[in-house]
Order: sequence, then structure tokens, then C-alpha cells
Amino acid sequence: MNYKIIVDSCGELTYKMKKSGVYETASLSMEVDGDIIVDDETFDQADFLRRVAASPECPKSSCPSPERYMELYEGSEERVYAVTLSSELSGSYNSAELGRKLWIEEHGSGKQIYVFNSRSASVGETLIGLKIQECEEAGMDFEQTVSTVEEYIESQHTYFVLENLDTLRKNGRLTGIKSFVASALNIKPVMGSTPEGTICQLGQARGMKKALAKMVDQIAREGKATKDKILAISHCNCPERAREVERILLDKIHVKASFIVDTAGISTMYANDGGIIVVL
Repeated sequence: MNYKIIVDSCGELTYKMKKSGVYETASLSMEVDGDIIVDDETFDQADFLRRVAASPECPKSSCPSPERYMELYEGSEERVYAVTLSSELSGSYNSAELGRKLWIEEHGSGKQIYVFNSRSASVGETLIGLKIQECEEAGMDFEQTVSTVEEYIESQHTYFVLENLDTLRKNGRLTGIKSFVASALNIKPVMGSTPEGTICQLGQARGMKKALAKMVDQIAREGKATKDKILAISHCNCPERAREVERILLDKIHVKASFIVDTAGISTMYANDGGIIVVL
């Protein structure tokens, strides 16, 4: 392989992606009650959810260091692409970009490296990784790949419904979004991403089922040229809910392909038990 794709660990890699030899992961970490949990292949979702539920403190996350990204840029590959969490939600993008600059200062410009700000998270990053791979396999050069993938990021939309927004709110990821005092009424907000990569509220409904239905309707209404896109869904410990969302969506829109993955560590931390994330 003359190229590789680095995806920070908020992006869930499918089994096929892991086995392809193309991808490497830049692991973030979480802290719960003073214990550091690395978001890698050792992550135990059930244990993590139990820890968070039992803790009086809000879990925190840390992004990979620039030095870690520099290590990941090493290798014989001529072209390296990194995909990170939205720069509005995490320091991962800035860390990857600083690592790129430091690597070039140290080694020169013999290797082409580009860092994509996903302006998304979770399976949004996954789909960007797959788009990079598609461009490379189509024989595009480095500049063509970067341009095509940046255009794809512009067209991508992220939607999610969570059982609660506590972690996002307490960690400052919901800047400008009103606090939901209606939790006792079982009000579930439908959330999405802005073009800048921040989080916005798209609507709300009473109960998870109605909120998911509202999200599905919005996706179907806003979806453009969906027959050429991949539908990706990640879920936190609710596979049946994810399959039902996929089934309903595929009844409403035509897509090139679809897949479902379980959330990895960082996505689990923010989605909480029962959360659903959809990217198209």
C-alpha cells in the first residue's frame, strides 16, 4: 500500500476496514473517577457504561498528542490521510495538524500528509475514511483525493437522538443550546450537526420512538442524491433500535449501501446508553 488512513477513535471502523490493512487508529482516552480508559481494542463498553452510571462525576476525554500523530505518520506510505472529530468538539484535529507540521519540519516534504476535519463524529468519520479509500482505489492522485473528500464532507449530514444529553452538556459541547427542563416529561431532542461542525437542535418529541421517527422523517426530507451515498448508523448498546431505524429509512430512501456499528469509547461516552447516530 502506498497510502494509509488514520482515523481517530471516535470513528468506528467496520470489521472489513480493520482487516484491510489501510487503516490505523489514533486513540483518545476517557477518565472516570480518576481511572484512565484508552479507546482502543481493549475498550469494554458494558463495563464503561456501568462505571459512568455509578459515578457522581461526569466522564472526561483527552485527544491524542501531536507526538502520537507524528508516530502514526511514520511508515513507508507515500500518502497519509488523517480523519478527526470535528474541531469544534475536540482538540484532535489541532493535534493532528500540529503533528503534521512537526513531522514535515523533522523529515522534510517527501511524504504527503493531509488532515481532514470531519465536522462530524462517530460514523461520520467512518464514511470519510471509506471515501478516501474509494478515491485511492479509483486511482486519484493526492490532490484529487483531498478535493473530492472535502466536497463529500460538505455534503455530509449527521443526526442523532440520545436518551439524555448530560455528558454533552456537562462537557460544554452544547454551547448555545437551551437546557432541557422537560426531562420529566420524557422530551427527547433530535440533534444534528451544523456546516461548521457544531451541534444544533433540529426538533424534539415526547419519547424515544417519536423522536426517532421525527429524525427519520427529517433525514428522508433533507436527503439529496442518496442513491449514491452510504447510510451509516452507530448505536450505544441498542442494536434492535438501530436495525429498526435502518429498516424505516431504507423504506423511505434509496442508498448505495448501509451498515450498522456499535459505538466505540468516545462515542459511547457522549451518546450514553441507548443513543443512536445516523450519518448520510
